Amino acid sequence: MGALRPWVEAQSADAYYCVVDLHALTLQISPEELRNNTTDLLATYLAVGLDPDVCTIFIQSQVPYHAQLNWLLECVATYGELSRMVAFKEKSERQEGYRVGLLTYPVLQAADIFLYDSEEVPVGDDQRQHLELARDIAERFNNRFGETFRVPKECRPPSRRASWTSRSRREK
Repeated sequence: MGALRPWVEAQSADAYYCVVDLHALTLQISPEELRNNTTDLLATYLAVGLDPDVCTIFIQSQVPYHAQLNWLLECVATYGELSRMVAFKEKSERQEGYRVGLLTYPVLQAADIFLYDSEEVPVGDDQRQHLELARDIAERFNNRFGETFRVPKECRPPSRRASWTSRSRREK
């Protein structure tokens, strides 16, 4: 819940919050469990204070452009890039018979970013490499097909303490 607090503070008409249910398909998960998890996460977004009258909240699989753009981006991403992703290496070593989606999900993540013309993307250390890949894919696509995608910048989500400290200083 603490990770979602900055989302609530940052919500605006330009903010998009997505339940990324397509990413969950890289796991062994039943359709019922996926539906329940999706509904629970959507309810959590609302419970923490995201307001659909202020921002846009949606379920990834309900917007077909995510999967469609994913395919186009996979056609410019390289196997070498994807196989070097630390998350893929770690997870594939722990799983026998991992799914191809585990290899390609950073491309779907790039599609998630590009569809909404994201200028800045908040990332933690574990996702920094994926954002770098998204930037590379955007640049490669733009060089090949013309200026199409914004090359997103990384922004660090504020820590709870940093957020509290900043507010405390403004209030004094």
